[in-house]
Amino acid sequence: MPDVTQRPRRIVIAITGATGAVYGLRLLQLLGALPGVETHLVLSDAAVLTLHQETGMGRKDVEAQAHVVHKLRDIGAAIASGSFQSEGMVIAPCSMKTLAAVAHGLSDNLITRAADVALKERRRLILMVRETPFNLAHLRNMTAVTEMGGIIFPPLPSFYNLPNSIAEMVDHTVARVIDLLGIEHSLAPRWHGLKAGDGMPAA
Repeated sequence: MPDVTQRPRRIVIAITGATGAVYGLRLLQLLGALPGVETHLVLSDAAVLTLHQETGMGRKDVEAQAHVVHKLRDIGAAIASGSFQSEGMVIAPCSMKTLAAVAHGLSDNLITRAADVALKERRRLILMVRETPFNLAHLRNMTAVTEMGGIIFPPLPSFYNLPNSIAEMVDHTVARVIDLLGIEHSLAPRWHGLKAGDGMPAA
């Protein structure tokens, strides 16, 4: 019998065509550097265009960051089945089109099918939705996914840690996503509360 305790912690990562492709790319890079983690990547056609526009990287460059790559239209891929064990899935970034497909259970490609699997198997599904402002359809779709157990995580930067660059803001956001997956890391500084002298009166 195989020793299932030795199975790597598998994370499915999908990148869609919304702006913010760097979030999916950094998630691949940071998770790939953690021991015992195995990344499974799916790119949408629009994601390839956005990645090239925003990062200058081509499909092969991005796919090289993942342990396993699946084709968008390969509905027979391992991640399309609930019997494929994983810790969860992140769509980073998640377009409003993909959000709508997940909210309505369309399973019209491997990204939305894998998301449907995560929901039905009660695994973590994190959608880094990218659009602004939201219209009512967007909000209702986010509510539907939340009611089904998914996590809506707009990649909003934080400023309390006084970031020095866009890269630091991206890494802090991605680190929070990795927290939601239950994976230990030390990729970004954690908040320890305000101290006296930082605008707080001394005790």
